[in-house]
Amino acid sequence: MPCAFAQDATQTDGDKYMTMLENECVRVLEYRDEPGDKTHQHHHPAFVLYALSSFERTLTLPDGKVLRRQFKAGDVMWSEAQTHIGENVGQTATHVLITELKRSPQGDRECAKR
Repeated sequence: MPCAFAQDATQTDGDKYMTMLENECVRVLEYRDEPGDKTHQHHHPAFVLYALSSFERTLTLPDGKVLRRQFKAGDVMWSEAQTHIGENVGQTATHVLITELKRSPQGDRECAKR
């Protein structure tokens, strides 16, 4: 459930997120951080994450619940929309591509053609 005050990740943590592609269907973000780095609270719409490196992190949700995640290079994960604070709690840098889904003004069929 989104938090009413959660902002876009590129606004809260522009030093870690870089927009690689954006159109009416998707936004592709590159994310990088180092061990010990922590993000501000932010929101992602539904997304697919592709791990380019192996890393370990925690996600703290608005209700205080903490999720621990481990990824190996090549892992792929789907997530529904989510608001969280992320922290690199491992010994290696995080490097991922995140594809956030959008609804096209022309509807899903139009995005499927692209």
